[in-house]
Amino acid sequence: MLQRFFIFCSGADTDILKECSPGERTKYAGIGATVFFTAVMATIAGSYALYTVFDTLFSAIFFGIIWGLLIFNLDRFIVSTIKKRGNFFDEILQASPRIVLAIIIAIVISKPLEMKIFEKEINQVLLQEKNDLTLANKDQLALQYTPSLQALEAEIDGLKNEVINKEASVNELYDTYIAEAEGRKGTERLGKGPVYKEKREKHDAELTALQALKVMNAEKISGLEAQMATLALEYDAKVAETQPVIDGFDGLMARVNALDKLPWLPSFFIFLLFLAIETSPIIAKLLAPKGAYDLKLEEQESALKSWVVQQKLQRDVLVATDRNINNKVYADIAEEQELYDYKRKKARELMQLQADSFYKKQKSIL
Repeated sequence: MLQRFFIFCSGADTDILKECSPGERTKYAGIGATVFFTAVMATIAGSYALYTVFDTLFSAIFFGIIWGLLIFNLDRFIVSTIKKRGNFFDEILQASPRIVLAIIIAIVISKPLEMKIFEKEINQVLLQEKNDLTLANKDQLALQYTPSLQALEAEIDGLKNEVINKEASVNELYDTYIAEAEGRKGTERLGKGPVYKEKREKHDAELTALQALKVMNAEKISGLEAQMATLALEYDAKVAETQPVIDGFDGLMARVNALDKLPWLPSFFIFLLFLAIETSPIIAKLLAPKGAYDLKLEEQESALKSWVVQQKLQRDVLVATDRNINNKVYADIAEEQELYDYKRKKARELMQLQADSFYKKQKSIL
């Protein structure tokens, strides 16, 4: 039963194989087994590839089975359409389009399994890319908030410098009235005279203004710092909002690109393995000698071709004979006087009707 199933997978004609030796049936059962297990590998590879897309096990298995059946049908078609002709180069030329198709199928099958085999290495590459994307995203978002933050910081620095300059001015007035009292500057008279009082009052007024300026600027700085804190919160919220997009950067295309960044030699050997599996039925048919199955199949095809050619020739003779008979019959009828008189009568009636119709139309116009 298993042998019959694998023969079915090979696409061979079971009726012809029944008339062949057991060795011939074993050969085609082996070819069919290769086709079957290639489809199984395609199902596994397709399911994994689709799981990375849909992220649901049921959908991945369902579409993976459909993909495996498609590969099975293609492989079975490829193997069943290669005929042994006795000329190796003609057989290679006949199989070349099918070999190209087999290479394409091998690439499609091997890629998902490569991604599964090198999953840890791919995850490492994706982690590095996610980290780079996270830093780049933060830098890009920071460009939106940096000008506002710099403007607020400059305004805060300006308010602080205003207080510092005011303090320097007040300290200078303090030194001035102290030096006046000590007689070191100004009138150079020791004691607290009218000039000292004038300078002291000026200092006290500026000191009061300094205290008011400190309070006012402190309130402004607090407001500006609150705005900076708000911008920082908005920046953090924007980063948190965009981070899931980066965290989800592990789809099928991302994994294929990450696989391409790994060393090519291991992937190349895996591809060669699947290429050998995919092309093995074709190579087996090309290298196998012309067996009893091929001879019997060629006999059936040539017999059918001869019958079709014979039937076509008979139909051509029949058509030519019928055409000659029809020409002779119509030639004989054309010479009969009765037929000539009848057609002459009908032609006269037709010309009379045309003349009457033309007369009525012209009369209506006038």
